[in-house]
Amino acid sequence: MPAAAARPISPTTAERRGLKKMAYGHKTEHRLRVRAQVVLRAARGHSNARIARETGLHLDTVRTWRGRFAHGGLPALADRKRSGRPARFTPVQVAETKALACQLPAETGVPLARWSCPELAAELTARGITDTVSASTVRRWLREDALKPWQYRSWIFIRDPDFRTRAQRVLDLYTRTFEGAPLGEDEYVLSSDEKTSVQARCRCHPTLAPGQARAMRVNHEYGRGGALAYLAAYDVHRARVFGRCEPKTGTVPFMALVAQVMATEPYASAKRVFWIVDNGSSHRGKKAIDRLTKAFPNAVMVHTPVHASWTNQIEIFFSIVQRKVVRPNDFTDLNQVRDRLRKDFQSQPLSLATPKRVGGAFAVPRCASTPTASRSI
Repeated sequence: MPAAAARPISPTTAERRGLKKMAYGHKTEHRLRVRAQVVLRAARGHSNARIARETGLHLDTVRTWRGRFAHGGLPALADRKRSGRPARFTPVQVAETKALACQLPAETGVPLARWSCPELAAELTARGITDTVSASTVRRWLREDALKPWQYRSWIFIRDPDFRTRAQRVLDLYTRTFEGAPLGEDEYVLSSDEKTSVQARCRCHPTLAPGQARAMRVNHEYGRGGALAYLAAYDVHRARVFGRCEPKTGTVPFMALVAQVMATEPYASAKRVFWIVDNGSSHRGKKAIDRLTKAFPNAVMVHTPVHASWTNQIEIFFSIVQRKVVRPNDFTDLNQVRDRLRKDFQSQPLSLATPKRVGGAFAVPRCASTPTASRSI
């Protein structure tokens, strides 16, 4: 029988432009490139046999793509949808996997703190929910609903029944208001606390300075040189810091810090100086308030809510000290720690972020230090 005549190819201008881009594009897949070259040669009037010789393809392959383009145009050169391999796991098994991932392991009798994909896969097999399943398959199922049971975040539960009242008093002081009345020019707000257990760790090998394409290198092993406490008071509105080092925390070291600040101007002659403190043992309760007022009649102690020292702005300063002054910890002895912590932060103003009220709740930004503050640290 005579061979069937080749299908005539007459692409439009737009189709010819698309074929050339597909045939000679640098990012085109190889299979699409070959198919486009077959059609372009057919558009020039070449026979299927000649195209097969020039491209090295089988004659049936050339005939197939020539016919596909003649019937469906440029989109017909793409792969047709395939059914793929039959699903191995049912939707019910996938749902049971996600339900198990949303439970704490201890609640299901598994002695783990949190799930990981390999452990979930092993548990699914042990319970008979699925046959053998890989950890990557479990991970793909969990990714569909953005489930990550191996991650966790800590949070603080508000325990103080008077949280809103106490927090409002502290935040009002940050905005220069107390009991509904604005503060005067001769009234000041100080945020104070202690940073305990600042250690002197002497590294067994010297710390290496950073270099090109190399980070600073700090030896893991160290010798303990003792620890001290760093007490600080931060003037919220004047951006000044007063600090001192003590062997340990307590009532006497805290009152020494208060005396250090209150002996200087403008606090010595101020009408009122508000001291914002948390509920630590050094300044807790009514006794601490009476003790401060007796020593300095113009001093007013204001406590943050219980278990909410994050409303105290001095914590932001301590985080800066930890990140920029103490860490990485490499000190020969406690004297070197004291010398670094005693740097005069009052020589440069330090600006911290003021807590804001957001949606009826109180939020304290982690840090909003200015470039000037960075230089002072």
